[in-house]
Amino acid sequence: MFRFAFLVSVCLASLAHAGTAAVDIDTAAGLYQDAAIREQVRASLGSMPAHVRKLFEGNTAAPMSEDQLAAVTLAATRSFRIDVFEVSALSAFAANLDADTVKKADAFFSSDYGKRMVAADLSLASLSDAEADKILSGDLSVPSNAQRSALFDKLERAERSAESTVQVLLTMGTAVALGTAIGSGMDPGPVEQRARKSGDAERQALVENMREPLRRYMAYGYRDLSDADLKHILAFLQTPAGKQYTTAYLASLGAGFYAMGRRCGEQLGESLREMAMAQLATENLERAPEPDPKKPD
Repeated sequence: MFRFAFLVSVCLASLAHAGTAAVDIDTAAGLYQDAAIREQVRASLGSMPAHVRKLFEGNTAAPMSEDQLAAVTLAATRSFRIDVFEVSALSAFAANLDADTVKKADAFFSSDYGKRMVAADLSLASLSDAEADKILSGDLSVPSNAQRSALFDKLERAERSAESTVQVLLTMGTAVALGTAIGSGMDPGPVEQRARKSGDAERQALVENMREPLRRYMAYGYRDLSDADLKHILAFLQTPAGKQYTTAYLASLGAGFYAMGRRCGEQLGESLREMAMAQLATENLERAPEPDPKKPD
């Protein structure tokens, strides 16, 4: 159900579902473990520093020096970690669950269909970026037919894969921008407003562009699941409990990536501010007049 890092590109933690009675963290943690969310997210984090660096390298309006890009990599390495993700993610997960959803979701993930789905998701999460790129582009594919393609279309929409991937991207981008502003000593308000406005303008186009690649990706990952397996998975996702689980799952991702993105931005902002101050001190020293040897000290 999840692999984010290679996409570079959800709801925020505050996006609680109306009428949902939150469960406690321990209860949420049990379902979190059954769905193997930790393992799926952890598999995506190793390549995040390189992807975050590419985001900054692509900013031609304000190109960074090699030292600044190295600071980006270091900040991302220190911030995109499962322990940073998990505190916020589990809180958001619990806040968007209720006892009935937990009971029915646990039953699904304990079933053969649920276990096969989780195994397929873990296998997808463990692919290399090169393999994932080939699948998304269509260079690596599996045989299909009209009926199976229709099932993956329904599954992609039921899992809200395209929307959630784009939302994680935009959420993380806003968090990094906000954190960088805070770490740099800037007013974070206008920075966050610009980031959100830019993201909202691009959102729908990004979602539509993601749908077909994600269907190919899902078809490859679920290639060993029968049509009957896919129908059982879809049946669960389309129930009220399945829909609520998906909401909680996406809220968890959004909150976790927001936390990691903001920490990354704050650390990067501090590093950039220190580098700017050091550069200014060097320039002032270089501009300082040479002492007049004729004048006494």
